[in-house]
Amino acid sequence: MSKRNSQAAKSAARERLRVEREREAKRAKVKRQIVVACSVVGVLAAAGGIGYAVVQSNKPGHWEAVQDERVVTPANTTGTNGTTVVIGKDSAKKTLKVFEDPRCPICATFEQTVGSTVEKDLEAGKYKIQFVGGTFLDGDQLGDGEIGSNGEGSKNAMSALGAALNVSGDAFLQYKTALYSAKWHPEESDDKFKDDDYLIEIANTVDALKNNTKFQNAVKNGTYDAWALAMSKTFDTNKDNVTGTPSFVMDGKNLTTDQGNPPLTVEEFNTLVDGALKG
Repeated sequence: MSKRNSQAAKSAARERLRVEREREAKRAKVKRQIVVACSVVGVLAAAGGIGYAVVQSNKPGHWEAVQDERVVTPANTTGTNGTTVVIGKDSAKKTLKVFEDPRCPICATFEQTVGSTVEKDLEAGKYKIQFVGGTFLDGDQLGDGEIGSNGEGSKNAMSALGAALNVSGDAFLQYKTALYSAKWHPEESDDKFKDDDYLIEIANTVDALKNNTKFQNAVKNGTYDAWALAMSKTFDTNKDNVTGTPSFVMDGKNLTTDQGNPPLTVEEFNTLVDGALKG
């Protein structure tokens, strides 16, 4: 190879190297631009996500929003916001106040053990009952109106009880019995009553509510949700010094055993109620 050809070859090689380096530099620049653009998009997306999360977290939950809704009162109720629920024969001279929370396991024990006795007493006109429902097992704090975070089953079941009450007093009692039954009542830690379909499934075991479209729509649409909160407030602000469930009051006297417990057997219940009826 001549010296001249050698110089030409070297020049050509250097030119190819220069061109390749320029291409590589352009590719690197484009890559950096893409990385920066992606980073900016990522930051914006993250910021947007955070912003969305903040907005969502600041939105009131369903039950918080319900507090501002107009109360639709079920039929067969009286008093402010329809929160006075009295069932029984007009001829009965005295009224037994029954305080219960739908999720309360001790209430379920009472209903499964003594519930049939209460039904017989009502049929015989021995007394009337006034139902006062609480929802504190959802985490709602007594007296301050705050909505808690331990669930929503008590409130949802209370709303469904309002829908049953709108059908009839008997439908209300039978549905309450079904909710507290061994078959359907969940563990206290299982917020199963928050599920409308589950509440409707239970209602289908009650003749007056079985396939009752009006009742089912009321449950699904939350027709009596605001009423449930109003009833819960009635429990929270009761003048009988009741703070737990189940509790029973007649003529202003809290009926408890010698140990200070609510009556959970038929014998205990009859003894306390009969004594109050004579008083």
